[in-house]
Amino acid sequence: MTENTPFVEELLTTRQPPSLLQASICFAGVFLLISLGMFAFAVSIHAVIFLALIWVCLQARRLGYSFDDIRRMMDDGIIKALPAIYIFLLIGMVIASFMQSGTIASLLYYGLDWLSPGAFLAAGLLLCSFMSVATGTSWGTVGTIGVVLIGIGDAMGIPLPLVAGMIVSGATFGDKLSPISDTTNLAAMSAGANLYRHIGSMLYTTIPTLLIVLVIFIGWGMYYGGNALPGAHIDEIRSALADAYHMNLWVTLLPLLLMFGLSIKRYAAEVSMTCSIVLAMLIAVLYQEKNALDVVNTLWLNSPGTTGIANIDDLLGRGGLYSMAWTLLLSVMALALGGIMHHAGFLQVLLAHVIARIRRISTLIATTILSGLIGNIAMGEAYISIILNCQLFKGAYQERGVDRAVLSRSVEEGSTLTTGLIPWTTAGTFYVATLGVPTLDYAPYALLNVLNPLVSIVMAVLGIGLMRENKAAQIH
Repeated sequence: MTENTPFVEELLTTRQPPSLLQASICFAGVFLLISLGMFAFAVSIHAVIFLALIWVCLQARRLGYSFDDIRRMMDDGIIKALPAIYIFLLIGMVIASFMQSGTIASLLYYGLDWLSPGAFLAAGLLLCSFMSVATGTSWGTVGTIGVVLIGIGDAMGIPLPLVAGMIVSGATFGDKLSPISDTTNLAAMSAGANLYRHIGSMLYTTIPTLLIVLVIFIGWGMYYGGNALPGAHIDEIRSALADAYHMNLWVTLLPLLLMFGLSIKRYAAEVSMTCSIVLAMLIAVLYQEKNALDVVNTLWLNSPGTTGIANIDDLLGRGGLYSMAWTLLLSVMALALGGIMHHAGFLQVLLAHVIARIRRISTLIATTILSGLIGNIAMGEAYISIILNCQLFKGAYQERGVDRAVLSRSVEEGSTLTTGLIPWTTAGTFYVATLGVPTLDYAPYALLNVLNPLVSIVMAVLGIGLMRENKAAQIH
């Protein structure tokens, strides 16, 4: 994933990079098209990204790139994100199969008793954090336990943007810190840092942030503590679920436990998800006594539940490949846009001029974090942003004697943490498709994602966590 294709290597050696003015005009055009299109004129985000893609293609053409060159830049941007696209498709089927097997229904059934409104937000944050650390995937966490928590929060009358923000916060915690997370490994590898030194560096800023976020969610939970469902309503929901599904947890939780166990054993996410889908389908047919053909068809498009309670039936009808179509189409277009922005050199030129003027280490860290955010906005994918920013900033950190683990930490705080806050990134679109809450609605409540970069910058200004270069802890 970190290597350029022969075509891209040829471009880098045979083409002149854009001037600072050209790069600034290109990025300003993209920013204006997206901001005005989405917020001023309420244009469909797909249409806005398409217009931005045309704009960037024209700017690349002005640099002398042929149509074939531009198309291959777009191809390369998409190719580097293929693992994420595969998981996109599998998650849709995981959700549908878990609905059919009764896994989600069972967790909802028992969760109504286990979680009170007052403790719901704090407990949900810790639950999502634990699961994402154990499995190494924010998407898997959001697509399984996140869907359950959305259903429980809705039943309790807690605003869904707040619930979704809590879920994204917890899911991102593990995606950033877990030793089996792809972004954690990618950031360490791209920066040339030892994986566990990279994780240790992130603990300086992430644990204090998690504690701050936990306290805030405890306070919000107390505000909604009076929203407890009437006992009769809880009984109605549980009775409707019990009529529609068999509820033996030892059976219905097997698909989730299988995916959890395979993830811990470091099987590829695609393998663990596929195995859990197959097991969930078998449980749906053999234990829930559903028609086999109907179960197979739900992998394409799930059908609403049959409990007779509208919001519960809507929840149980989520999932399937078709439900990912909106997300997938937007992601492919954004990745193509990012491929041109990256390979034509627009982002590199902008950032190189900024890096050359940095004097203080705290400013360097803040710039690295901001660059990760800009990379996500421009390229729509955290993977590409992580690789690019590690390449761009590695020399600056070495010159100042700062440990590469600080570089990898700062890149993750700018890229991994902010990707879910942007509507057109792969993570942002996935969370919308899975949780049913618009990105800009839940983003203010995804407190870990919002506060962690700020905490990191404040700590850098105070001189906390600025690890010095350790040759023995680097990889080459």
